[in-house]
Formats: sequence, structure tokens, C-alpha cells
Amino acid sequence: MKSNPEKILKKHKETIHSEMKKVVSHTQRKQDEWIINSLMIEGCEVPFKYKRKKPYKDLKGQRVNLTYYATTEMVAGITFEVMKVVRIKIS
Repeated sequence: MKSNPEKILKKHKETIHSEMKKVVSHTQRKQDEWIINSLMIEGCEVPFKYKRKKPYKDLKGQRVNLTYYATTEMVAGITFEVMKVVRIKIS
């Protein structure tokens, strides 16, 4: 069953949906049994992160639709803002 962004937005008020965003950078790294994906979106200084069980094709240069929410991550004692992606789809 495919997820519908409207259902997610209705159920979780803190989520944001953006369409046709251009990916300028996409990296993947292994962490335990997960592949952590980090995206940088054109015009945004905050990374968008999501995880998958398997590697994904490179999204650099692609336009994507994203459903996400803002959160923070602690790295070396410093707090960074990140966007946690709950749904991503190539436009």
C-alpha cells in the first residue's frame, strides 16, 4: 500500500510536505543493519535524513517530493537541526 502525504499530514500535525525540491547532494552510509541517507536540498542549509534497509539509487540532481519534520541530533556534544524524512518520492 502506498502512503498518502495527506493522511500523514492529518495524523501528525508537525509534518511538512514539499514538492519538486531539487537534491544537490545525496550520501549513504552503513550504520548497523541500516543505510543512512542524507540529502541536501537546493536553497536549504539543513540536511534531510532517512534510513533504509538497502542502498538506494543516487538522487543527486533529481526533483523529489518530501514529507518530513524538524528534529535535532547530537554530534560530538553539539546539537544540530535535521529534517527527518518520513516519505520521499521522485517527482
